[in-house]
Amino acid sequence: MLPQTNRSVRTVRRSRIAAACFIGCLASQSAIAQDSESSLRRSIAWQVALETVGFTPGLIDGNPGRKTKIATWEFQRVKGLPKTGELDKATAEALKVDPDGSLILYTVESADLKEIEPVPHSWVAKSKKNLLGYSDLEEALAEKCHCTRGLLQRLNPNKKLSNLKPGDKYIGPAIANSARLPQAAQLEVNLNDKIIRVIDRDKQLAGLFHCSIAASKAKLPSGNAKVEFIATDPEYTFDPKMWPEVTEKITSKLTIPPGPRNPVGRCWIQLTLPGVGMHGSPNPEMIGKTGSHGCFRLTNWDALRLAKMVGAGTPVKFVDTPSEAAQRNP
Repeated sequence: MLPQTNRSVRTVRRSRIAAACFIGCLASQSAIAQDSESSLRRSIAWQVALETVGFTPGLIDGNPGRKTKIATWEFQRVKGLPKTGELDKATAEALKVDPDGSLILYTVESADLKEIEPVPHSWVAKSKKNLLGYSDLEEALAEKCHCTRGLLQRLNPNKKLSNLKPGDKYIGPAIANSARLPQAAQLEVNLNDKIIRVIDRDKQLAGLFHCSIAASKAKLPSGNAKVEFIATDPEYTFDPKMWPEVTEKITSKLTIPPGPRNPVGRCWIQLTLPGVGMHGSPNPEMIGKTGSHGCFRLTNWDALRLAKMVGAGTPVKFVDTPSEAAQRNP
């Protein structure tokens, strides 16, 4: 079962305002520029729609690539549509892709500034902080909009986003909160695809999340496990034995404070495997590109969403055979 969404009247109005402002800005541009921006809005709408139904495209960047196409292919399979991985008419209708409502006008809030706390490079210095926060406001706003910093800059070309103040406006992807999320009967972690699939009680695919896996094949799990517990905004125990690449002289374990740039991000889903879990990330733009130390790393918002779909005892199965979706979208 796919999750249902509920976007408030206020959000819809903001969407219309933003769309109108965005289109208005294009009026004085060339026809080529307008075609380019129209394509951008369509691409953003495609990625937003996939995230809304729980088939995440990775970060929203307005440039649909492999992650977006795999998510689309799987959505098409579940819906009984032709499996192309592309946004054809039938898929766009099933996803309710809305280019005119893909962007909204946000207002910077005081809360957006509360977690701006640049992270020091030293692990010892990190352990002495109360919070590991965002480097600047632009980074905080990009995470709020589930998008890349590059996309946010493109949507706001005449703004220095890091210098905005409470009450200032900016344009971003129209992220919708899911009103109801399906519960997982099982998680399937495909080590080859670098994807966590949520299987519901009817044995149907109900969600899909891209992840990073262990860089070392020796640390990749196999067989089965279960979810043991879930912790949000967790502290992190830095063990120098687990970080051989760190050159800083540290002889004992350190407690690293919580925050969006904590090594495990906003959420930790402990599995019944020693030291192994599914968790958020301090570097969302690197998901799927770099290896972890043995865990499964997601964006913070995907980790938090996944945490709402599982509970203690949820079975987890590890597979390493490439899925058809991945093979069709290399």
